[in-house]
Amino acid sequence: MGKAVLIPKDDQEKMKELFKINQFNLMASDLIALNRSLPDVRLEGCKTKVYPDELPNTSVVIVFHNEAWSTLLRTVYSVINRSPHYLLSEVILVDDASERDFLKLTLENYVKNLEVPVKIIRMEERSGLIRARLRGAAASKGQVITFLDAHCECTVGWLEPLLARIKEDRKTVVCPIIDVISDDTFEYMAGSDMTYGGFNWKLNFRWYPVPQREMDRRKGDRTLPVRTPTMAGGLFSIDRNYFEEIGTYDAGMDIWGGENLEMSFRIWQCGGSLEIVTCSHVGHVFRKATPYTFPGGTGHVINKNNRRLAEVWMDEFKDFFYIISPGKQF
Repeated sequence: MGKAVLIPKDDQEKMKELFKINQFNLMASDLIALNRSLPDVRLEGCKTKVYPDELPNTSVVIVFHNEAWSTLLRTVYSVINRSPHYLLSEVILVDDASERDFLKLTLENYVKNLEVPVKIIRMEERSGLIRARLRGAAASKGQVITFLDAHCECTVGWLEPLLARIKEDRKTVVCPIIDVISDDTFEYMAGSDMTYGGFNWKLNFRWYPVPQREMDRRKGDRTLPVRTPTMAGGLFSIDRNYFEEIGTYDAGMDIWGGENLEMSFRIWQCGGSLEIVTCSHVGHVFRKATPYTFPGGTGHVINKNNRRLAEVWMDEFKDFFYIISPGKQF
C-alpha cells in the first residue's frame, strides 16, 4: 500500500553505493513488488464519478535511458493493472540508447508475456527525451497518446478521467495530479489538487497555488479539472490528431529541459487548453540530482532550449527572459 521501505543499518553502506546508480534508493525499489498495491488517494467525489462507455483508446509511451529494472517494470505493471484493457491500445517503451544488458534481450523476453501488447523501440544513438518521445508517438496507434516517465506508478482510476476530458474536447491536453514517490524510501504520498504549473522569468517551471479565480470558475467543486498555465511535462495525455496539428514537439530542442514549457505555450497559442484533471493520480519518483550526462553539460543544453522557446513563442515577452538571464541571446 505504498508504505515506506526502511533499510536495516547493516545495509546502509551498500544502499548508499547503489543510490548513485540512478539517484534514488535502488535497494528499496528492488525490495518492493513490481505490482505493489497503492492507496486510493482520490477525492471522495472522484470515486463515484461515472465516465462514458465510448472513450478513446490510448497508447502509453515511456522513454527510458539506463533505467532501473524495478522502477521501469513497476511503471509498466501499474499501467497494465490499473487501466481498463479495452482503453489501452499498447505500451511503447522507447530505449534512448541504454547500455545496461538487462534492458536489452532480457527486457524483450520479459514483456512478451505481459497481458497488453508492449513494443520496444531502440534509438540508434542517445537522442534525448524529446526525439525519443517523437519516435514513440510516430510508432503508436492509439487515438490518444499518453506520455509517462520511466519511474511512475499509476493509481486506481487514473486513466478514465483523462480520456473522458479529451472526449469532451479533443483540444484539451490533460495531466494527472503528480503524487510523490520518495526517492529515499519509495513511500507513496498524495500530491495536492490546490497547485498548478507556472514559471518564472528564468523559464524555470514552478508549482504555484491555484488562484481564487480558478476556484470560482469551478464553483468550489474540486473534482473538476484545473486550467493550468504550464505543465511539468513528464506525464500528460493528448489527442493524436491535435498533437500532429500543433506540430508535435520541437525536434530542434536537445536532450531534455524546457520542452514542458515549449509544449505548454504551443498548446495555448494553437487553440488548445491545458488542464490538471484532479481525479487522476500518478506517482513519480522525484530525484534531487540527475544520473545522466548531457553533451556540453546540463546548463548548456537547458539554456539553448530556453532561448529557442523564448524566440519562437514569447514575442516581446522574451525581453524579460534576456534581462534576467543576460548573455543568453542568440
